[in-house]
Amino acid sequence: MNKDFNKGLFLAGFGSFWWGFFGVLYFKYITFIGYIELVIHRCLWTTLTLIVTTFLFSKWDIFFSTIKNKKNLIYLFVSGFLIFTNWGVWIYAIATDRIIDASFGYFIMPILSVLLGYIFFQEILNKKRLFSIILVVMSILYLVFFNMKSLPWVGLLVALSWGFYNLVRKKINVDTDIGLLVESLFILPIAVVAFYFITINGHNDFSLSNPPMMLLIFLAGPMTVIPLFLYVRGVELCGLGPTGMIFYITPTLQFLLGYFYYNELFSLEKLVSFILIWIAVIIYLKDLYETN
Repeated sequence: MNKDFNKGLFLAGFGSFWWGFFGVLYFKYITFIGYIELVIHRCLWTTLTLIVTTFLFSKWDIFFSTIKNKKNLIYLFVSGFLIFTNWGVWIYAIATDRIIDASFGYFIMPILSVLLGYIFFQEILNKKRLFSIILVVMSILYLVFFNMKSLPWVGLLVALSWGFYNLVRKKINVDTDIGLLVESLFILPIAVVAFYFITINGHNDFSLSNPPMMLLIFLAGPMTVIPLFLYVRGVELCGLGPTGMIFYITPTLQFLLGYFYYNELFSLEKLVSFILIWIAVIIYLKDLYETN
């Protein structure tokens, strides 16, 4: 049991590290193709990667049983729209030097999920978690009151899209990878049509005449799926509480890369707001540790 728990911590930690470090470096590097084309390719090659993994793990029976359920399809259609929004906003943030703002979203997302769980699932909301939520709201109101231009709209959209995505997915019992495959298949027609128009207008960087560029862009699929598999497997082995704490590796690395490596602007107003967020996170993590 202890061995599985430690393995789960490692896998969840590595998945979170991948999202926060390798993911940022890769998607930032490849934004030279334009964030619109990059979002399209992330949708295309994530779908292909998931089709391959479904073959490798012999999960087609699970796939077909999932799509036969109308309730599953409705919820996965909605969650597909939310994950598409999340991917699009996050890549926009990477491409426009707003990595710090995106990290803001991932810092507050777990705390937002606590609030959504209370509203939609009547989950217990103790004093510490309530105080964490209040601090998050205060940090946002502070930016609105003192400097509207400093409000990290990108981060808020990242947090809301991912928070509501998790909320919708919690309403159905579907394997994470199979659910993501169905969601990707809903998005696929949009991505294919968009890629067609980009190609006929000569704005595409993906070309059969440039195999190295093809391979680089194709990696958008595995770069999305691999950390997901690692993190989800970690959750299975050691539970939501410990992995919820480990997840904060992701926004921490995003913030550090944005500030120290990519030299993004970080105003005094944002610093004060982030201090409130970090206090909220510490309180939230302490409560997670004490209740798990």
